[in-house]
Amino acid sequence: MIDQVLGQLPTESTQQAIGYPTLFLLVALGSLVPVIPTGALVSTAAVVTLHQTSPFALLVVFAVASGAAFLGDICLFWLGQRGVRSEHGSKWLEAITSRAAPERLAQAQQKLDDHDTMVLVLSRLVPAGRIPVMLACLLSRMPLRQFARGDVPACLAWAATYQLIGILGGSLFPEPWEGVLAAIVLTLLISGTPALWRRMRARTAD
Repeated sequence: MIDQVLGQLPTESTQQAIGYPTLFLLVALGSLVPVIPTGALVSTAAVVTLHQTSPFALLVVFAVASGAAFLGDICLFWLGQRGVRSEHGSKWLEAITSRAAPERLAQAQQKLDDHDTMVLVLSRLVPAGRIPVMLACLLSRMPLRQFARGDVPACLAWAATYQLIGILGGSLFPEPWEGVLAAIVLTLLISGTPALWRRMRARTAD
């Protein structure tokens, strides 16, 4: 009976065949439509991989996450370029602009002037920093090739950071679900703390 039940459970290869494409799709979609918590997805995938598969699989998670993030960024930047070049703009450019507060855009433009494409690395690591910097790149008419060169290390650093968060959470707890919960809480804290701090400062200023 136990053998029959175990035989019905998905094998490790089946989990990977389903999990990797799903991770790629969700991260790419989250980079293109910035409403999906892609950092939490990568951390969760790292936790599950750490508990259920070989350490080598963590490299696959890293490659899948960074590749998907890069693809999403490039697609979003290309769509934004079409809006910049068009006389009437585009819905994608409007969506990017609506998510970039004027003060954040001004800071991003200043950092872009000072550090060129290296600011893309920091923008990927700072919560809510990617869109203002991307918009600044679009408004400066940065070529797609130049943006892609700067975005490669940015996506690699981003994937490595959130995967390390997942590995840390998975290492602290014996059960996978505990590590997943810890990783999600930690990523949400990292992404939510700057916004909360800005709101508190705004209320204090008022």
